[in-house]
Amino acid sequence: MKEISVTSSFIVYDNLKELTAEIQDLMNQAVEIRKKAYAPYSQFRVGAALLLDNGKIVVGSNQENAAYPSGLCAERVAIFYAGSVYPEAKILKMAITAASDTNKTTAPIPPCGSCRQSIAEYEIKQDTPIEIYFMGETGEVYQSASLKNLLPFMFDKKFL
Repeated sequence: MKEISVTSSFIVYDNLKELTAEIQDLMNQAVEIRKKAYAPYSQFRVGAALLLDNGKIVVGSNQENAAYPSGLCAERVAIFYAGSVYPEAKILKMAITAASDTNKTTAPIPPCGSCRQSIAEYEIKQDTPIEIYFMGETGEVYQSASLKNLLPFMFDKKFL
């Protein structure tokens, strides 16, 4: 028997103002699209903005459905749109923000498990890490250099 230790490393910014202008813009676009989320059931709105290597920015917000499994998270809305419209483009950076309609969200909100797996698929496909920035409505912003920090034991096609 042996033990394996896995370490993740993140950069923590106190607020949006500490980010570069490029990332502030990306996060601000995530904030704006978050406001357009369709979240009548959870009242939890999420926005995501992706910077592609072709210079385009793609956004997505969560879209809920009364049949819960039929809804889609903001991160996957943005990723799947980017994959459909710009199939050859690489995702360089992703900004994610979440806010509740019922209480203040100040802790950074990371992608859910399904979104992590979807991000992993694109990170593996493009063979380039995706920088991920995530925050709540206000407060600290976490930066991950790659999805591997959030999902160190990624499942991919090599296991199939």
